[in-house]
Amino acid sequence: MINRMFSIFLVTLFCSTLFAAEIKEEWQKIVDLRGSWKFSIGDNYEWANPGFNDSEWDNIFAPAQWEEEGYPGYDGYAWYRKSFTVKEVQDDLYLHLGHIDDVDEVFVNGKMIGLSGSFPPDYNTAYNVDRRYHIPATYLNKDKENIIAVRVFDAELSGGLVYGKLGVYQNNSSPSYIKSLEGVWKFTTGDSKKWISPDFDESHWENILVPMTWEVQGYKHYNGYAWYRIRFKMDPRYQNERLVLMLGRIDDFDEVYLNGKYVGGTGDIEGDPWINEYTDEWLVYRDYELEDNLLNFAGENVLAVRVYDGLEYGGIYEGPIGIISYDEYLDWRRGNKIRKKINIFDFFKWFNNDN
Repeated sequence: MINRMFSIFLVTLFCSTLFAAEIKEEWQKIVDLRGSWKFSIGDNYEWANPGFNDSEWDNIFAPAQWEEEGYPGYDGYAWYRKSFTVKEVQDDLYLHLGHIDDVDEVFVNGKMIGLSGSFPPDYNTAYNVDRRYHIPATYLNKDKENIIAVRVFDAELSGGLVYGKLGVYQNNSSPSYIKSLEGVWKFTTGDSKKWISPDFDESHWENILVPMTWEVQGYKHYNGYAWYRIRFKMDPRYQNERLVLMLGRIDDFDEVYLNGKYVGGTGDIEGDPWINEYTDEWLVYRDYELEDNLLNFAGENVLAVRVYDGLEYGGIYEGPIGIISYDEYLDWRRGNKIRKKINIFDFFKWFNNDN
């Protein structure tokens, strides 16, 4: 009995080590944000401004319930602020804020990068969501002060940045792009098949950042159809290679067109999207192999993405976004599957079957 319990302990330790190794491989901490933050109860969007003077605010430790940091019994709005610097500005940086009770909006240098839950009057808690928000490279100052501002609403019980990892992390699982498509795209709400055509002029559309939900970019309560378009050129050196278009994760369904031709899609976008909202297409990585002669290596390419969102957040919200070789794609997928398959319970099943 003792030997068996010791064996189970070793298996558990082995699983934990594997988990830690995979997490370390995927996320590299660039800035540690655990510790003292500036804090104030109340609500004022001016507090998102990087030039706002918060010197009179209280100091509070995070992650922790604010009830245990000098605000017992407080429910309502509050803001956190903290400064940080980065030596290199790059596209694969993410802000990790752990679990926030209950709702949050997050700003870097005055620009919103993410939100979870819904503030009153349409309150909806997101206390059990692990916050992880992409930081566009264009929002950051290299070797200078950057300001994080976090707006929080707590309805009951504990409140604030309650627990989890707090930091700026580099995502080391991104593939090596032949052509990165992260950055500014053109965007409009509505739906029209004429927007498939590469000859359509989308210059009057709004600019939007990809990857990032459209809710944090001026379309806070929008559900329905929308289109993304981007123009780009390809290096002729890759015209004989087998290529894959990666569009990360899209909430909820999509159809993709390259130079006016259908590439692929995920979800029944022409069916009843409201019913299909209860499926999990929003978690699926969009990876579309490109047929020969679909890309133009002698001039401009036009990528058009039709999206339908039924509820909550919408749009092309998470990478990787770009064109990669098929071999690089296979390597990336293998790594992704390894991370998904590591499961402590699988090891216990193996141990019980073999013993």
